[in-house]
Amino acid sequence: MLIISGKLYVEPADRDTYLARTPDFLVRSRARPGCVDFVMAADPIEPGRINLLEVWESEEHLAAHQATANPPEPMPTVLQDDVKKYQISAVGSVFG
Repeated sequence: MLIISGKLYVEPADRDTYLARTPDFLVRSRARPGCVDFVMAADPIEPGRINLLEVWESEEHLAAHQATANPPEPMPTVLQDDVKKYQISAVGSVFG
């Protein structure tokens, strides 16, 4: 399992526009084989920050998605990003 997690920074005035253009992309991404979850959300503290979380069953599923993702365009400019890919070897419940 893979987790893509991190943050994107856009101009604070552009964040709502950026997120408003993503719902169709998120719906299509979540429907792809191997996608466990895909979320982009406004950070409640930092005005220009967008939090990103993707969970994929395998590297192959992620690669297939990235090859044909077709994200929305045009999008506001991402000024900075800090997004990492984590390879997960075990999964367990946090709350019981």
